[in-house]
Formats: sequence, structure tokens, C-alpha cells
Amino acid sequence: MGAAEPGRVPSVTVNPPVLRVAVPSPLARLFDYLPLAAEPLPAPGSRVRVPFGRREVTGLVLGAADQSEVAYHKLKPIRRVLDREPLMPATLLALLEWAAGYYHHPIGEVLHTALPVLLRRGEAPAGATVTRYVLRDTGQSSPVEILKRSPRQLHLYRVLAQHPDGLTAAAIAEQLTDWHAPMKRLEARGLVGRCEAAPPAARSITPESAPALAPAQVEAVAAIRAAFGKFSCLLLHGVTGSGKTEVYLGAITEVLAHGGQVLVLVPEIGLTPQLVARFECRLGAPVAVMHSALNDSERLSAWEAARRGEARVVIGTRSAVFTPMPKLALIVIDEEHDASYKQQDGFRYHARDVAIKRASLESLPVVLGSATPALESFYNAEQGRYRLLTLPERAGAAQPPRVMVLDLRRLKCNEGISPPLLEALRTRLTRGEQSLLFLNRRGFAPVLMCHDCGWLAPCKRCDARLTVHRRSKQLRCHHCGAEQPLPETCPACGGGNLHGLGEGTERIESVLAKLLPQARIERIDRDSTRRKGSLEAKLERVQRGEVDVLIGTQMLAKGHDFPNLTLVGVLNADQGLYSSDFRGEERLVQQLVQVTGRAGRADKAGEVLVQTWHPGNPVFAALVHHDYGEFARLALRERKAAGYPPYAHFALWRAEAVKPGAALQFLHRVHGLLSARNAPRVTLFDPVASPMERRAGRYRAQLLMQSSERRALHAVLDDALAAAVEDKQSRAVRWSLDVDPVEMY
Repeated sequence: MGAAEPGRVPSVTVNPPVLRVAVPSPLARLFDYLPLAAEPLPAPGSRVRVPFGRREVTGLVLGAADQSEVAYHKLKPIRRVLDREPLMPATLLALLEWAAGYYHHPIGEVLHTALPVLLRRGEAPAGATVTRYVLRDTGQSSPVEILKRSPRQLHLYRVLAQHPDGLTAAAIAEQLTDWHAPMKRLEARGLVGRCEAAPPAARSITPESAPALAPAQVEAVAAIRAAFGKFSCLLLHGVTGSGKTEVYLGAITEVLAHGGQVLVLVPEIGLTPQLVARFECRLGAPVAVMHSALNDSERLSAWEAARRGEARVVIGTRSAVFTPMPKLALIVIDEEHDASYKQQDGFRYHARDVAIKRASLESLPVVLGSATPALESFYNAEQGRYRLLTLPERAGAAQPPRVMVLDLRRLKCNEGISPPLLEALRTRLTRGEQSLLFLNRRGFAPVLMCHDCGWLAPCKRCDARLTVHRRSKQLRCHHCGAEQPLPETCPACGGGNLHGLGEGTERIESVLAKLLPQARIERIDRDSTRRKGSLEAKLERVQRGEVDVLIGTQMLAKGHDFPNLTLVGVLNADQGLYSSDFRGEERLVQQLVQVTGRAGRADKAGEVLVQTWHPGNPVFAALVHHDYGEFARLALRERKAAGYPPYAHFALWRAEAVKPGAALQFLHRVHGLLSARNAPRVTLFDPVASPMERRAGRYRAQLLMQSSERRALHAVLDDALAAAVEDKQSRAVRWSLDVDPVEMY
């Protein structure tokens, strides 16, 4: 090799920086790509299209590095940059990276979850459009004449005729229920078409005046206002009907007056429409809605309005916690105890806990509201980690309902209804007042039995019995959805002595129709509200006074305000007492407190009758005394003695496989991997079959880990996860890790 010429500096090849990109993949890592030549580097939080295997996918840039672990000549360049400015701000990226680490889920899938579907597909965020339904000029002289024999289509046609620019699905749903079928027929006739248009302009809303607040409400609003601009977690514990929503509205009004944004999380879609209507009327401003019932363009439109700061208030379910909001100043979590905030598959995050972390990262207050706080939240308030705000009395002139426990050991029931409850129903019927019967079991009967040979109708795919649905003449599995015709004779002995055992909402409906023939009865459960808009239509009938007796499941347990409802009857209050889950009693109390809170919410006195075989259980004492705190403190003492949350931290490995024993064998190998870590502060339980081992044709097993130190638990999980992913035999099973599980099944 010749010597370098004097005075000449040897040339050095400088490689461009490498982009670190998160792509939707089960691999818990980032992937390195080369940037496009002669283009500026995309900022963190921007989307790019990249080659990934044989596909091209949308990824999110998280940063850049000077070098890569992969040889430079093997790196592939990105195909194109989709965003000239980042869609995700730095604080939201930090939140998502924290969530990926805490819940031990691949970062690419976590980021993918936080984006609307259209953005995941690579579509542009700017100029988001929504679908509008518009009347077509078909040249037919009189569409009204054509539709005269189709009243629902004609009504919908006339609604659209009043809006020449068309209506969105959300706007139609505000005026009509169950409109999808007639809309399809109008489209098939060529009378209606669809077009993509810009989102409707914000309408002008005249705000309603706020009612006078009680002293406790005033103090709560003042405490939230004092927390603005800094991180603080406030637990608003108010009895049912105490006016928690008015406290939310009072605090939100203060935020809006200073130009800020507010995120409000609710547990279920069913609670969203009425909450949105109430917020819009009181705040005088439109509210953006984020939930799974929206179509893709509507969801993107709401997401974009929030990201640009135009949507001042966002109300949404679980996934709305990841909505970018540049002026976010307050987070409110209504019914914070609800298990619906926990995602039960895929990325198993808890929206309440993620919201608290987001509030910490963005230095703002978060309000957790509930009449029955989760024991973890109650404990944190008792320990001073959360500030406790209490609303001990119902708003206005309303008084707590009188609660009576009916001892079924001394009463003879008529197909689930005791004589005192029946008499109370007749009294309300005479007064023109409404009643609610609560039974968290749908269908006609939970079991079909042959009284000749003892045969019980089994599900062929689950370790469960089939539920009788007499109206549709079917047997259904409420776990896997399997259906089969209701048999006329016993498959085992050929006898015809088949009878349903136990009561479901459908059976109670038929019994009441005989006992109270003059009553107008409405059943509300998942079976009776399958069609879109049917739930809203039924609730409207209740509000208009067209219903005397409501029969329902947990769908009616919370969030509904029926001023004329003065009686609540709980038919089978003992279900949660037999749960194999240590949270069973907690959930039972929360459910019962919520449902009893539906009675006597206006100026009429309310009464609650609870039917039980175990009247001495402390659960019912808490109901009678209207003291959830009494139950919570007793339950926390039991949790402490057992080493359960909040005094310990759990992680649950779940596995399932088509082949019997495969899931359990896999978890035994995981147990060996974890045991090899020899972590002194982490307790490993032996792998066991799940309480319902076979479900939907798959055999399930689980492995529980417990530790008094969260950090020690996560350290073990980090090591063991990598080894489990490399386990070749794991491909025969479907497995997942659930950190802080809320369901132990």
C-alpha cells in the first residue's frame, strides 16, 4: 500500500443516521431503516411506510441513531414519509413506551393500538372526511308514492329531505333509532347515496345554567381547580345520585374558560350518548366522541379534531386514553372501578392506570369518580397517595333508598319472585311508579335438565352448560356462542321430561306477564338489545313513562337516571359470593350498590328489596347501611392477610391450545425458566388448569406470579419473556402475559 500524499487528509465514509422504527409485530423491539436520500429526517412520532418481510407496513419513527447492530449494507431504506410533522407528541410517545414496558407488550403493537384504523393503513390525517347520506335525484316523479307502503323508509326519506347536504350516521342516530335496515333499502332503490365530505362545522349551542351546588360539591370543584397545572390524583367518592357529574362539569367549565382541553373516560358505549348530550347542553360546546361504534372516518375525524386542539372536550371509552390533545389540562375517569377499563386480550392495558401515568407525565390532575371505588383506589386514598373528595349525600331533595334483605330460607318464591317483592311491585303499579328487577343472568334458564335420567345439556366446546332461550327455541353457550335447537326429547334416554332449572331474565319476564297482566314490561339485556339503537329506544320508553316494570342485567346497573323509578328488586344477590376470583365479593358489592342507586333518585322515596340465601353476609350489611367504606375496610383487611392486591402485585401467564395438556406443559416450562431466576421476593405458584379449562374448543391453563415489590416482579418478567419467546414448543400454544390482572380465570 502506498503512502498518502503529503498534506492530503484520507477520505472517510460517513454513514447517514439510522431510523429507529416501531412496526406492528409480535417482536418486542424496534427495527432499523435507512432514511431517504436528500430528504430531512422524519421527526419522532411521524409515520413512514417500510418494507417488512414480503409486505409493506406503516411504522412509527421513535428516533435516530448513529449506528445499528445490523450491518449497514443489510439495512433497507424506508419507502416514503407519510407525515411532515409528528402525529404523536413527545409526552404521548413517552406514555406509550412506558405502557409497552410495564405491560411487557411489543412496542410496535402498542403504538399501532393508539392510532385510528385509517392512519394505521397509511392514509393522510389532514382533510379527514366523514360519510354522509344524501338523497339522489332519480328522475322519479314521486318517491313518497313509492314508499307509502314502507313507513320506516318514508320517515327516513323525509328526514334526509330536510338536509340537502346530507347527514352523517351520528346525526341520523340522534333523530332515529334502528335506521340501518331502511337506509339499506333506500340505497338499493337508488333513492339515497353516500359521499365523503368534510366534518360538519361546530354548531352553536346555548349553554344551560348550572344548578346550585351543595357545599360538598363546591368543595370538590374547588379542590380540583386548585390542582390545575400540576399532577394530582383525586378520588371523588360520592354515593349514587350525589351529583358527581355536576362536579365534573364545574371543573371542566373552569378548564375551558382558560383555553384547555379535557379528556373524559367512560366504561361503556351505552353511557356515552346521554353523557355527551348532557355535556353539550351544559358546556355550550360540541363534544368529540371516541368509541368503537364509530366508523373509521368518524373516529379519525374526532381524533384529528382533538390532535389539532379544536375538540375542547373528548368523551371516550378505554382506547381514548391515547388520544393526542396538545392543550390537555384535566382527565376525568367516570366509574373508575369498572372492569371494562381493562383490555382483556392483545395489549392488556388498564385505561385508568395509563391515564394516571399520562397525568403524571403531563403534569395535570386526574379525577377518579365512583360510588364504589376499586379497593386499590380506596387503599391509595386511605394511604394519602390520592386526595379523597367525598359527596356523602344525594343531590337536591333525594334521599337514600330504604334497603331490606329478604331471607329466602323463610320465603316461598314463585319462579324467583318472593311474596314481599311481588306485593311491592303491585303497590308501585297502583301508584303509577316504575320498578326495576335486577338479575344478572340472561336467557330463560341457565340449565336444561331431564327429570327422568338427570341429563344436563352440555356445550360441546366448553366445560359449561347450555342456557335455555325459550323465545328463540334454542340452547346457547354464553361463553363461546355455540347454538343448537331446543330438543323435544332427552338425547340420553329419549324421555320428554325436559325442564329448565333456575331463572334468567327471559323467564322472569314471562312470569311477571302472568302475575301482573296489566303491567307494561320491558326487558333489557344483551339478547333484547342486539339491534343497533334498540337500547336507546327502550330507555326512551322508560323516560316517557311507557314502562311499568324494567327487567335487566348489569346493563342497567349504572349511569341511568329514571326519576319515576322507586323500587329495585335484586332477584339473585348471591352469585358473586360463590366466585373463584378473589375479587368476586368486591364486584358483587359494587354491582349491588350501583343498581340499588337507581331507586328514588328524584323527590320520591325509593326502596330496595334484596333476595338472598345468606342474609348475614357483610356484603348485605354494607348495602343496608349505605356504607361502602365499611365493606372496603373489611375487604382490605382480608386482602392484607392473604397477600393479595393492593398489598401485593400479580402477573398472570395464560396459555391455551387445541391439544389437551399442551398449554399446561408450556407453562411448566415457563415455571422452570422463572424458577431459574431465583428471585427471592417473587412467589411462583404451580401452573394449573383454568377454572373453566375448555372454552371454545381450546384447553386453557394459567400460572400466577406474586410479589410485594413491583420492580422485582418486572425484573423477572423481563428475563423470562425473552426465553419464552425463543421456546420452539411455544408455537403450539397461544399464550399471553397479563400484568395486574382483574380477571383470574
